[in-house]
Amino acid sequence: MASEETQFQLVTFQLGNELYGVNIMDVKEIVRLQNVRVIPNSPYYVEGIINLRGEIIPIIDLHKRFRIQALEKEETDFEGGFIILNIDNNKIGIIIDKVARVVVVKAEDVKEPPQMLTGIGSEYIRGVIREENGYLIMLNIRKLFDAKELQKIIDLG
Repeated sequence: MASEETQFQLVTFQLGNELYGVNIMDVKEIVRLQNVRVIPNSPYYVEGIINLRGEIIPIIDLHKRFRIQALEKEETDFEGGFIILNIDNNKIGIIIDKVARVVVVKAEDVKEPPQMLTGIGSEYIRGVIREENGYLIMLNIRKLFDAKELQKIIDLG
């Protein structure tokens, strides 16, 4: 994907059985699960809003957006929460099943995504990184929503 020797960091997390990552520069913070207030007539993948230290943040359910099954919440090591992303100076939270870790990735290790990967359209994927136990899917958070969708989500807050 890129030939230069640059490195960057990804915050990795689990959604269903897959491991995903977002650029650490796009992550504002990671917070524990809390009650989400449902907003009527919001898009199907918008879970609702949370109040995080006085700031209203829309919460997106990537399970619904990507049409994937969530991990069973009965698992003893369930560590779900929200990753608060900063998309074009707007904060949006995404629901995750489990935070993994921060990893350093060399740009040369990022491969182009296949056309379809576990039901997620390749337009949402920046690249794929081979790991010991499979693959790490690097999300392109700016492509998760088109401009109209993003504005509608931001207006919820």
